Amino acid sequence: MRREILMQVEEADTKVAVVEDGQLVELYVERDMDQRVVGNIYKGVVKNILPGMQAAFVDIGLEKNAFLYVADARTEPAAGTDGLPIEEPPIQTLLKEGQEIMVQIAKEPVGSKGARITAQITLPGRYLVLMPTTEHVAVSRQIQGVAERKRLLELTQTLKPDKMGLIARTVAEGADEKELMQDRDQLLRVWDEIDRRFISTKQANMIYKDLVLSQRILRDIFSEDVNRLMVNSRGLYNQVIEFVQMMEPRLKNKVFVCNMEELFEKYNVEFEMKQALNRKVWMKNGSYLIFDHTEALTVIDVNTGKYVGSTDLMDTVLRTNMEAAREIARQLRIRNIGGIIIIDFIDMNSEAHKKKVLDAFENELKKDKVRTHVLGITPLGLVEITRKKVRQSLDSTLEAVCPGCHGKGRVPIESLSALSIEA
Repeated sequence: MRREILMQVEEADTKVAVVEDGQLVELYVERDMDQRVVGNIYKGVVKNILPGMQAAFVDIGLEKNAFLYVADARTEPAAGTDGLPIEEPPIQTLLKEGQEIMVQIAKEPVGSKGARITAQITLPGRYLVLMPTTEHVAVSRQIQGVAERKRLLELTQTLKPDKMGLIARTVAEGADEKELMQDRDQLLRVWDEIDRRFISTKQANMIYKDLVLSQRILRDIFSEDVNRLMVNSRGLYNQVIEFVQMMEPRLKNKVFVCNMEELFEKYNVEFEMKQALNRKVWMKNGSYLIFDHTEALTVIDVNTGKYVGSTDLMDTVLRTNMEAAREIARQLRIRNIGGIIIIDFIDMNSEAHKKKVLDAFENELKKDKVRTHVLGITPLGLVEITRKKVRQSLDSTLEAVCPGCHGKGRVPIESLSALSIEA
């Protein structure tokens, strides 16, 4: 598979497109006026403890107080030595009003809701994730090889700092002990500075800011399996080379300066971005998908549309659902849809066809680095999945709620509006 990254940095925003075999599969947009806060670390002050909700509101210096749930307030493991979940202690035994705590933003503030925070700090590096507040060792689930997983697990156990934890990231596959050790030492230096700032800061405030989008892409995505990284200016090229030289010098020869307008046009980036904001998505065979978002979940409906097939109804349904399985997996990545997702494939009577569609869908999801679980087909024929929320969805980044309908997407019909005016 040929993998390319297009990176365009302008004064107002940064756009990064990930292309696989000539097709857009991931899109990242970050505006300077709306910088993300997930991953940032703060010195917070507990303002309110809510025993009835087993949560607390914490002032971290933002407009709205952040929300801290009891499971995120403790730093010890969620399971005991026997592997069974341990009982959550009452929130009032962990925190008290006025207490100063170090927290990290786990979810962006949305609408009237403040950010969701955690006391379980994580510091991602190139190969490792340092967890200064909990003792835990693990290897990324994306690394499949049994021998490699065993090797990395042994190395992380050896390199783990006292009373801290380490996770080997996906890009750590094939990395040697020296590379992992250098990454760990760099993370420890960052942690020492964060700890120093926490002590010296006198009020609720940010004490660590995560990397900007272009740097996060270099840290998290740019690896040996990427064929080319193309940037839109010589100045950005120099910044990227400097960062890569420090991170992984052997990748320097994969960085190029290109005309991004031509590249975005070649790979239909702007078209795909507009498509990803639409409720209806047409597929190549004439069938289409409908995406509906609610507060609790996302629903995706599959329709045959203009596709009538050529053999029989069962074959038409199977082909439509197979095409939909591939396109839905791609749209989830482009749109960055997280949380609970329900897919209403066209009804199939054949168990073999159901299995074939589900297998194809799961194979496509394996390309997604965001953790996704397929829970199977319900008695009503619906496919249930969950996808981890790691950043804002594309529509919430690029669109605002309509002030007329307040996000409902519907307005009163003209005749009713006229009657209400007359009344």
